Amino acid sequence: ADLVVGSLIKNPGGGMAESGGYLTGSARAVELAGYRLTSPGTGTEVGATLGSTRSLMKGLFFAPHVVAQALKTAAFAAYIFEALGYEVSPCWNMSRSDIIQTVRCGSPESLCAFCRGIQAGSPVDAFVVPEPWNMPGYSDPVIMAAGTFVQGASIELSADGPLRPPYTAFFQGGLTYESGKYGVLHAAEEMLKTGASGMRRPTV
Repeated sequence: ADLVVGSLIKNPGGGMAESGGYLTGSARAVELAGYRLTSPGTGTEVGATLGSTRSLMKGLFFAPHVVAQALKTAAFAAYIFEALGYEVSPCWNMSRSDIIQTVRCGSPESLCAFCRGIQAGSPVDAFVVPEPWNMPGYSDPVIMAAGTFVQGASIELSADGPLRPPYTAFFQGGLTYESGKYGVLHAAEEMLKTGASGMRRPTV
């Protein structure tokens, strides 16, 4: 690709950067993007102009550690929910290509319970109860959970899923393994309260 663009609040700067994005690619493509951001001739020489350069740089500095914590949390979640009889992908002991962990909940009630548990175990807005709604751009109602310090920073601890079979929850994050583990255990507890809908016999 000539140019790759990403969000600083999703993975690389999660929990630190309050805004911003990054791009990488050929020197010419990056130069042209810089001209579009500021002005021709000035481009990227101006640097970050959001008044939050320190948080952007701290986000990049902590990025490897935060991603490692999210991967560790994902493996823990895969182990727990496979042990409870749910189909997960990837499994806890498989190689991973990203930080997303899926859990096939099997029913709308279980999917909603999963998201309620993640929200209840979040460091921010733990008192909020997520509900499915008809979000623009989606063909089915979607439920989302995210108690994050930075709005939209899904790597902090988040889960969402469309209310359609097989009712898959897409889980990611945990700025720290401890906070991620706390959220996962809350999600498991909520799902156990819901009942055995969509569950197989535990295999782990």
